[in-house]
Amino acid sequence: MADEVDTMFEEAVKALRQGDRPRAKELLTRLIKTDQNNVNYWIWMSAAVETTKERIYCLQTALRVDPENATAKRGLILLGALPPDENIQPFQVSRPRAWEQQLILAHERPKEKRPFLSSPLVRLAGLGTVGVVLCGLVVFGFILPRAQRVATRPSNTPGPSPTYTLTPTSLNTTAQPTPTYIGPTPLWALLPATYTPTPFYMPVVDDPQLTEILRAVQIAYSKGAWEEMLGYLQQGITVRPDLPDLWFLSGEAYRFQEKFPEAQEAYKRTLELNPNFGPAFVGQARVKLAINPDANVLTELDTAIKKDPAYGEAYLVRAAYKTDHDDAEGALTDLQTADKLQPKSALVYYEFARAYLTLEQIELALDAALRANEIDITIVPVYLVLGEAYAANNQPGEAVKALQTYATYATDDASPLLVLGKLYYLAGDYTTALEKLESAIKLENDPQARLYYGLTLVELGRGSEAVYELKNALDYYPDLFEAQIGLVRAFMLDEKFGSAALQADTAFPLAKTDEQRAQVYYWRAKAQELTPNRASAAKRDWESLLSLPADTYPAAWRTEAQKHLIALSTPSVTPTPSRTPTVTKPATPTRTPTRTPSRTPTPTATPH
Repeated sequence: MADEVDTMFEEAVKALRQGDRPRAKELLTRLIKTDQNNVNYWIWMSAAVETTKERIYCLQTALRVDPENATAKRGLILLGALPPDENIQPFQVSRPRAWEQQLILAHERPKEKRPFLSSPLVRLAGLGTVGVVLCGLVVFGFILPRAQRVATRPSNTPGPSPTYTLTPTSLNTTAQPTPTYIGPTPLWALLPATYTPTPFYMPVVDDPQLTEILRAVQIAYSKGAWEEMLGYLQQGITVRPDLPDLWFLSGEAYRFQEKFPEAQEAYKRTLELNPNFGPAFVGQARVKLAINPDANVLTELDTAIKKDPAYGEAYLVRAAYKTDHDDAEGALTDLQTADKLQPKSALVYYEFARAYLTLEQIELALDAALRANEIDITIVPVYLVLGEAYAANNQPGEAVKALQTYATYATDDASPLLVLGKLYYLAGDYTTALEKLESAIKLENDPQARLYYGLTLVELGRGSEAVYELKNALDYYPDLFEAQIGLVRAFMLDEKFGSAALQADTAFPLAKTDEQRAQVYYWRAKAQELTPNRASAAKRDWESLLSLPADTYPAAWRTEAQKHLIALSTPSVTPTPSRTPTVTKPATPTRTPTRTPSRTPTPTATPH
């Protein structure tokens, strides 16, 4: 077996040097399937893929396996994915490394006594070889994504913390209704496509011709070549129109192409031939959800399980549906069954993570997401859930890494940008937060994104813009204290002090803790001092602030309150507070409201 692998590797390198990148990619893909942690495979794969993102992915994967790998670091630096490092020397293609020299096939090695440049043909071939090798070394890497179609994402009602500590909140996003494949070359093309949406049934038939057709169907299915697969299936149906498996697989091929009417017709034909064909009911449910994420598909899923209790995929899809429809406890029950029927399935652990996040069982969610990622690094939606779980577990650095990987491949999804914006906001990096939130809003005009956008503008001192955004946010979150006090601060920045005082009056009934009441007293006192004839009201607010426990607001506020009270209590002195209010960060974290799941079909990886 080792000799076979070595031979395949040599063939891949040879193909790459000869400029046959498709052949090299095919061989390297097979090699990576046998050993996902082989650095050399990933490095050479980076020279075989087509896009910069893919190359970066390959190099980052190699670097993850071997953090000190100089080749991977060089490639990432050249591609702009890593900052320059003086300790990393440039490539020296004139002196091949030992491992590279070992890969050169025997007939490629120069003859001992014949000068290499003695023949024009040899010179031409040599230059070509050096060029290919140089290209391969320069373009190493592309980031580890995990491709599977985008699907279920939990969502929540937002509530920013008044301080900068991460809180266990999720996303408020729209479901992705169809199994769309994202990113450049999907990651599942590089690793075993074990987690297919439905098992591939290989019917036992006596007809040799049909057997060959079914093998061709299986190969096309494994590559995701849906049109090719349909062509073979039509040949098979001509031979055996009474075989339900052929119609079911036709439905799957149509579904992956988003040809939903054709898919439904194929599933219907399957059930006409075999009313007990459980997977066809799951196919019907998936198509209904793809067309309408709010569709009720419990009847189809319950029927699938009744007809075929051993079909694990049905429990998995029903669990995802339950998580999306406020029944995470019921989802966990289905997932326990799915785990027994499909042991070590990354998708099962992915759904466990989603359910636990919905139930705010953060540690269990993180464990499940990590397990899903460990089993199959190619499932893109896992990175979104993993990022949320890290964020909820107060691990912002890890959250950012996971979310950036997801965003690289889910380029049409605002969810990771929103979460990244929140993370950077909570970390105090307001410039980056604003950039991420702006990008999220361009993709989807989500009210939570606009809320955090407004709060970020407050921290950046852009008062009038913040007033506009936070007023809009309050249309969706009128009872959210953080939005109300944020608008108070925005009015202060915009020098609309009367409006700020009135807005503080509105915010006060929503204050549930001493920390929140301290914020109201502080900002309202400052606003009232700058409003004519409100000095006595300002004095009462400063006194109220000082009456609260000292650990419920910043020490600087206490000092400021004492100074203002002295000034307000001296008849001969008129206080002259600054008309440019200081933007002071609130002191104590408050928990954001509980998440509610969005309605999205289960993500499934499909072979391509």
